[in-house]
Amino acid sequence: MNPIAQVTDSTFQAEVTESELPVVVDIWATWCGPCKAIAPILDQLAEEYDGRARIVKVDADQNPETVTAAGVTSIPTLAFYKGGERVDVLIGAHPKPAIAAKIEELLA
Repeated sequence: MNPIAQVTDSTFQAEVTESELPVVVDIWATWCGPCKAIAPILDQLAEEYDGRARIVKVDADQNPETVTAAGVTSIPTLAFYKGGERVDVLIGAHPKPAIAAKIEELLA
């Protein structure tokens, strides 16, 4: 089972800002090469952190409200939320250790 949920403009608040667990929001698009490159890494991290943190995906083309509200100017963007607030962001494709380190900071 893949624990990565697809989040939309209408479900963002319930899935992200109201989550009891820290959330990593992957803002991506189907045409984005770097987004495709980090997808397997995010799948691995979602399994490794299942039950401690959530990873969700927001399709930038389908959810303009979320993208605009988050101030996204480039994708992929990984936004890190804790307690309903965005606390960090990574822009571009990053290696697994860098993303995992940010998740560990969320859990600290």
